[in-house]
Amino acid sequence: MTGKNELLERIEERYDGMSKSQKKLADYIRSSYEKAVFMTAARLGDVVGVSESTVVRFASGLGYKGYPQFQKALEELVSNRLNFIQRMEVTYGRISQSEILMSVLQSDIEKIKLTMEHIDQNAFETAVDTILNARKIYIVGIRSCATLANFLGFYLNLIRDNVVSVDTNSSSEIFEQIIRITEEDVIIGISFPRYSMRTLKALEFANNRGAKIITLTDSVHSPMNLYSSCSLIARSDMASIVDSLVAPLSVINALVVALCMKKQDEVVDTLGTLEQIWDEYQVYSSDELHPVRDKIPLHFPDQKKVNDQRRTEWEKQ
Repeated sequence: MTGKNELLERIEERYDGMSKSQKKLADYIRSSYEKAVFMTAARLGDVVGVSESTVVRFASGLGYKGYPQFQKALEELVSNRLNFIQRMEVTYGRISQSEILMSVLQSDIEKIKLTMEHIDQNAFETAVDTILNARKIYIVGIRSCATLANFLGFYLNLIRDNVVSVDTNSSSEIFEQIIRITEEDVIIGISFPRYSMRTLKALEFANNRGAKIITLTDSVHSPMNLYSSCSLIARSDMASIVDSLVAPLSVINALVVALCMKKQDEVVDTLGTLEQIWDEYQVYSSDELHPVRDKIPLHFPDQKKVNDQRRTEWEKQ
């Protein structure tokens, strides 16, 4: 796998053999992909100055099964290359304020549906067994993915011991925390566009030491899969300043549930012990600590005393 996007590679490989109209399309895609991603075939043809049928033939000539698949490739290119400011410009240029809530919710629903359709069940089962059998588990997630890593780490700690949520403040600290990783261990790398080089380097380090590697990422073309022995794909593409992590979180939830099912007795014992500890050390609020009254007591000043005091002050004047 090279560092260049697959769509751009296809254009480059076929460019010399393209017609004049196709070259106009190719040039526009390479220079303005962030605009083209939201265009229909007809609209793209109008902008470039070619027919809609030429656009469809262009997509087929690149090896895509029609324009919709070509547009998916454009989405992947956009999600990998747009910075936050560009994402905001693209998003706010195509959606009104009144449409935001429903649009984002619908987009998240679609991400979960696509994840359900394409996730590899065998890879999921392999991930579960790998986590169960590992001597030690390391979890790495940078920036917005740190939330997913911490969530997974929290629940894995309830299921088994030797779980390390790697602190990712700097690249050097990452290596210091995983320096003892061995072939008996597993590292779980979580990264979505724009992909974190620190996460990738951590996976490379672990791979060089023979550790098993599980990745949670958005595409089979993700650089995170360079070293992965087991890849879980969850869709997250949203051309916005906010990464959509709903589908990845659902996959993590499924992992946790599957692990709990495999270790039911241990999990029940752990949770039973924790309940006793929580009660003993008052970890959560209780009725004894915070009694709930049927009525809220109201404290008003004695109005007669207030009037008498005012009368006394008036008489002194």
